[in-house]
Amino acid sequence: MRVSSRRRSLIKAITYRILIMCLDFMAIYFFTGAVHIAIGFMIVSNVYTSACYILHERFWANIQWGVDET
Repeated sequence: MRVSSRRRSLIKAITYRILIMCLDFMAIYFFTGAVHIAIGFMIVSNVYTSACYILHERFWANIQWGVDET
């Protein structure tokens, strides 16, 4: 059985969140032109979506469906 380690899941979540934070900032700044609003949204969004991503990743790490052992 192939299972991702918790550390791997955490590192994946962190790098993904960095990417998403940059995209969030750029999108909100593009629409508002306000740096402080873009930063505020980026911070708030990052907190709850990071927690959800880690939980989602751990949940799927325990599901064998679609995992190839070859």
